[in-house]
Amino acid sequence: MGLMKPPDPTEPFTTATWLESGKTFDELRRKDFQRVFHSVWILRNAIDADTRIKAALALHPASAIASHFSAGRLHDFPLPEHCFEHVMVFAHEDRRYRPEIKSHVATRRRPTVKIRGVVTSDLVSTFVDLAGYLGLVDLVCIGDWMVRHRPITPEQLVQACLSSEEHHAGAAAYAAGFVRAGVDSPMESRLRMLIVLGGLPEPDVNHIVRNLDGSWRRRYGLWYPEAQLVVEYDGRQHAEDTAQWETDLDRREEFDDEGIRVLVVTASGIFRQPRRTLERVRRQLVLRGFGSVPPISDAWEQYFAA
Repeated sequence: MGLMKPPDPTEPFTTATWLESGKTFDELRRKDFQRVFHSVWILRNAIDADTRIKAALALHPASAIASHFSAGRLHDFPLPEHCFEHVMVFAHEDRRYRPEIKSHVATRRRPTVKIRGVVTSDLVSTFVDLAGYLGLVDLVCIGDWMVRHRPITPEQLVQACLSSEEHHAGAAAYAAGFVRAGVDSPMESRLRMLIVLGGLPEPDVNHIVRNLDGSWRRRYGLWYPEAQLVVEYDGRQHAEDTAQWETDLDRREEFDDEGIRVLVVTASGIFRQPRRTLERVRRQLVLRGFGSVPPISDAWEQYFAA
């Protein structure tokens, strides 16, 4: 039997396929290769953002797919940091064990797509799978991102989750119920969820103000029309950009002229002082005549650090 064709060194390959092609281990070590996982290698100058995902799949049979966090990265989801690669197989004997890899055995096939040459679970299946690992707020951030950047609506996402037979479909459907269209960023999603989980009225999302001729004038990320109140997330980078800062000052002067109050919240107001943020929002709603404003609920404490 002849030797196998040498593996493409610009894609992850196993030590076994290298040796089966007639190469030697010493030759592998002498060349400009990087070990990705135990027994998986690639040329150093070919490493990219997808290398670890491809390397994990290289250890498994061809039927394996990227899943969970690995699939989420392929879909470009706004994910929290995670140190493992996730692979889904469809038989227990197809699992491969490495400290950095989690192999999941699925009882049924699921829809897949190919992204940058990698077969992965599709958009909704990935969202449902992540519901087993992520909390409510992180899932809503992903859902908000999905409906802004992919061809799916909040209603379609809810229905798809309800129709799923996967284990975490219930948690995914619950999170999908909080997803809104037009959200500008994951931090805006977090701010809205803090308000909602704090028991305060939910603001309108992505309210567009237009000029008399119908042209776009400005956008309110989170808006209470009854109180003429804008709640705005302001990332730290804006303060470091002089031109943006001056533009914001001019814009807020316009708000003052029109009787609109802008309540600015920074990252600290979400991660370090969430209760103070809720108190600020509630106070403005009361002062500006929103109507009956409920007291702050403690439910937010389960999802945000106090």
